[in-house]
Amino acid sequence: MRIHLTFLILLTTAVVSQAQDMMPLLRKVRARIDKVNDYVAEGKMKTDVVFIKAPLGKVKVYFKKPNRFRLKKDGGISVLPKGGVSVNMSGIVNPNDVTALDAGETTLSGSKVRIVKLLPISDESEIVLSTLYIDEEKLLVRKAVTTTRENGTFEVTMAYGQYAEYALPDKVVFSFNTREYKIPKGITLEFEDGEKATGNDKLKNKKGRVELTYERYTINQGLSDSVFK
Repeated sequence: MRIHLTFLILLTTAVVSQAQDMMPLLRKVRARIDKVNDYVAEGKMKTDVVFIKAPLGKVKVYFKKPNRFRLKKDGGISVLPKGGVSVNMSGIVNPNDVTALDAGETTLSGSKVRIVKLLPISDESEIVLSTLYIDEEKLLVRKAVTTTRENGTFEVTMAYGQYAEYALPDKVVFSFNTREYKIPKGITLEFEDGEKATGNDKLKNKKGRVELTYERYTINQGLSDSVFK
């Protein structure tokens, strides 16, 4: 028993040590994100869900610290989860609310990235677990896989360009399993076979993919709270 207890203590100490090692990296990534107090992004949104008729459409995305997020699409529907969770990195990369564990390294789209697993400190957090793929050299999150309590697991990959200094991506690809996604009450989806359905009666074993391509950002110009009402 004494041997097993010693092993458990050593294992726990190693895990805590790894978590502490990742906090400086997480804080550096957060510092870059924190350069943005608010923004309005304009672009296009493509919804690729087999059973939903959703053509390419223009969108506007609004963000304001600490975690206010809104997406407006011209016509059609948006299947992104409420609050933009997993799309808005500001709500995920928060060193004060998580424990960070080093999960090794890998290569993503030709770039070397550090894998960091984030465990929320609060038992009431909507996010259960996040896995970040961080470009340590450029301090950018290239990919995030997030498991939530209400809407299953989502994956988001990001490509950066002229707004990389602010950790704002030019393109975001958001993937999810429709079986785990809860459609808000009152929303009716139109399917390719001409049928209509409400709720989750047709959302079994389907894959969803949403692409957001941003053309421009307006950053730190001041954004009224009324935008989010």
